[in-house]
Amino acid sequence: MDLMEGILWLALNIYFEARNQPVKGQYAVAHVTLNRAAQGNKSIKEVVLEPGQFSWVKNKHRSMRASKIYVGEKDAFSKAVQVALSAYVTPDPTNGATHYHASYVRPKWASKLKRKTRIGQHIFYAVN
Repeated sequence: MDLMEGILWLALNIYFEARNQPVKGQYAVAHVTLNRAAQGNKSIKEVVLEPGQFSWVKNKHRSMRASKIYVGEKDAFSKAVQVALSAYVTPDPTNGATHYHASYVRPKWASKLKRKTRIGQHIFYAVN
């Protein structure tokens, strides 16, 4: 995996999934992404673009390019980049979570996983 490409896709995922969350929640989303990549032996980009995994990824094709993604809140994206850079060397606040959802939804898959923690508006889970 190209490290710079990984940081870019991790920052995009943090931005679109958690820019309105506390910094700890942004780290949590970053670590879920990193945990999935490690568990599946995939690149960060592959994890982020996997269909149906992250709500912001509407394009079901793996051909989506970062250069075509619009980032409207420059300060929030700058913060997401900072979090992405440091997530690689910070402790995982989710204790190994590989899934999460917003607290106001109840996905069917959640009952099959072990709840790890809640941070901000997200509830985090790992495989039992």
